[in-house]
Amino acid sequence: MSRTVRILIADDHSVVRAGLRALLERQGHFRVIAEAGTGEEAIETARNHQPDVAVLDIRMPGISGIEACRRIVEYVPGCRVIMLTSYAEDELLMAAIQAGASGYVLKRIGDNELVQAVERVSRGEGMLDPAMTASVFAEVRKSTQAQNAAAFSDLTPQEMAVLARVAEGLTNRQIAVKLYLGEGTVRNYVSSVLSKIGASNRAEAFINSCPPWKNKRPRAVYRS
Repeated sequence: MSRTVRILIADDHSVVRAGLRALLERQGHFRVIAEAGTGEEAIETARNHQPDVAVLDIRMPGISGIEACRRIVEYVPGCRVIMLTSYAEDELLMAAIQAGASGYVLKRIGDNELVQAVERVSRGEGMLDPAMTASVFAEVRKSTQAQNAAAFSDLTPQEMAVLARVAEGLTNRQIAVKLYLGEGTVRNYVSSVLSKIGASNRAEAFINSCPPWKNKRPRAVYRS
């Protein structure tokens, strides 16, 4: 038998709350234990009733759904939050994720999809509306690129030159010949580069260096 999932619904429109309650309670193991019409009420109600899942409208009078989400996640251990919104807005999506939301769905989502979202979130899984998936991946890529750029900015010109040769697959000895350096000096440069860009070996250094050296293909990645 499925365990009972205790749910809080927060939306400033009573008609929306009634519709969500009717939909969710058609599922035998879902029980709506409380409702709220504002962000403040959602926080207080969540603290008083300790729901398993809180379904919050992202825009409510007073405290926003995002801020309510942040406080509920903080104050009610184990409560997972699904954000509901009428519009696919990238900034709100990322703010909701940062606030600790486990799910983010558009109000136009189908009945079955919403039920599945609550079910999945109650099991500790994440749920993102398919319409917003591309935005999340784009933001992750942007963040990763920014982190990579910050890492490379710490490299000295000589270290950048060494990294370029590592990306070409040259050994320390070959790099030393190319740059007119001692092999021990090159080894020190390589160690410094690995440390600065967060790579544990030369293979990872090549992968991390793909953005600035993306047109170069390594012949091999050697250990020394």
